Amino acid sequence: MKGNQLTVRGMVIGVIGSVIITCSSMFIALKLSSLPWPIMFVALFSMLALKALGKTNLNEINVTHTAMSAGAMVAGGMAFTIPGIYILNPDAQVTTWQLLVIALAGVTLGLIFTALIRKYFVETKELPYAMGQAAAETLQIGDEGGKKAGMLFSAMGLAGIFAVLRDWFCKIPVTWFSDKMLKYGSYGGLYISPMLVAIGYIVGPIFIGVWFLGALIGDVGILIVGQKLDFWNLTEAASIKQSLGIGMMVGTGVGILVKGILPKAKEIFGGMFSKDRIGDSIIAMRWAPIAMVLFAAILTTVCKMGVVASFITILGVWLATSMSAQCVGQSGVNPMEIFGIIVLLAAKAVTSIGQTEAFFVAAVVAVACGLVGDVMNDFKEGYILKTNAKAQWIAEAIGGVCGAFVSVFVLSFILKAYGTGAFGGELFPAAQASAVAAMVGGISNVPVFWAGLIIAALLYCVNFPVMTLGLGIYLPFYMSATAFIGGALRFVTDKFFPSFEKEAKGQIIASGVLGGEAIVGVVIAIIIALKAIS
Repeated sequence: MKGNQLTVRGMVIGVIGSVIITCSSMFIALKLSSLPWPIMFVALFSMLALKALGKTNLNEINVTHTAMSAGAMVAGGMAFTIPGIYILNPDAQVTTWQLLVIALAGVTLGLIFTALIRKYFVETKELPYAMGQAAAETLQIGDEGGKKAGMLFSAMGLAGIFAVLRDWFCKIPVTWFSDKMLKYGSYGGLYISPMLVAIGYIVGPIFIGVWFLGALIGDVGILIVGQKLDFWNLTEAASIKQSLGIGMMVGTGVGILVKGILPKAKEIFGGMFSKDRIGDSIIAMRWAPIAMVLFAAILTTVCKMGVVASFITILGVWLATSMSAQCVGQSGVNPMEIFGIIVLLAAKAVTSIGQTEAFFVAAVVAVACGLVGDVMNDFKEGYILKTNAKAQWIAEAIGGVCGAFVSVFVLSFILKAYGTGAFGGELFPAAQASAVAAMVGGISNVPVFWAGLIIAALLYCVNFPVMTLGLGIYLPFYMSATAFIGGALRFVTDKFFPSFEKEAKGQIIASGVLGGEAIVGVVIAIIIALKAIS
């Protein structure tokens, strides 16, 4: 029996949780320049809260925590972009109404494209979505109890203790770097993160192997070998690595559209134009084109972005959310600010958009991509648990809109309490927003960017998992190396210990490890937020 799924009590819990998670996510994103995935924390929180209220089921829990987690990445999209305005110009004038329009535009577009592309990425492509798999595993095993539950929660506890010792008591280093690689501008080393190892294990050796291949190309090939052979200096090498990585991620997005989405346009987008059909969409979407035109008008007038830039933003979200869904599905990583930068650069290339308005473009895209990337994990979990997708989408809408209002309130509070000068300094480093600010001037190596775009689009069309290749080139080496350890462990267990994986012991342990560190990350974020407010 599926039982009740979308319930009043579930949405009340979801909204309360969304407020808490959104507040903490905003502070942690600005203060520590990171954002832990909320799904494991909210899944267990929802389970405990609903069980305390009486009879419940896994689908009600799933729908409830979909609402609860939606606001977290909305806050991330705002925190990773908007502070860049003040980093470049502390005297910039941005109104609360403009911030609210940006957040709501991102949420609305994210909702539209989530409804349209869910089936393609979750069911047709069957991407791993490691966080969603782990959450489903946790709920199923936690509900059943027994030896598997003991294994799951033991792994979760050990990973949680490790994370507390590392992040709260600072007894374990967060990273280890190779001095020889640092000499060439490469962050070669390891991210001391059991969670990232677990993601690598769940995603599997193919996607993770390609990710690590990208890291070898970017750091060993371009940065180290290229400089050793005097092909280029450090500045040129860093420019090539960055431009190639971004180009390949954009090229993957183009490939997704050309090969995957446009040939299925009738099924995917049918609900937007046909009165009598939904197509692949979760719900009837005939209101979506009206909403897009309305937000284009509001962005043009209230945010002063101009007609062309506003429509480029909306079209850019279409491309970027597909990239986000693919990236999260294959790697568990969602570089939402990078997707924002890509569309920002496109808007600047064809319009005379102002500096502040350029950040608005990036923010709308980042919010939409953050929401889509996060909730696609929830939809993967729902697909496994056979949850009603429409109920999940409604919960996403409730949590996402709540997150938009809360994130703007918290950001406005920070601006009033600490002033615009706090961003980019010791108090709120906002590293991602600084990266967006650095890219406002444009792609540093345009020929390499276009080469990466074309190569990636072609590779995607022959079914090569090129998104993780571009991600590996762009991201710091230490992240790729840690994920590779997880993928290598999965390869070893599959090949030499098939009975271990047949009983899903590796998946259970990996899910527990992933959950333990993720939950501790959210709890620490909440504590930091409460301290900052007080």
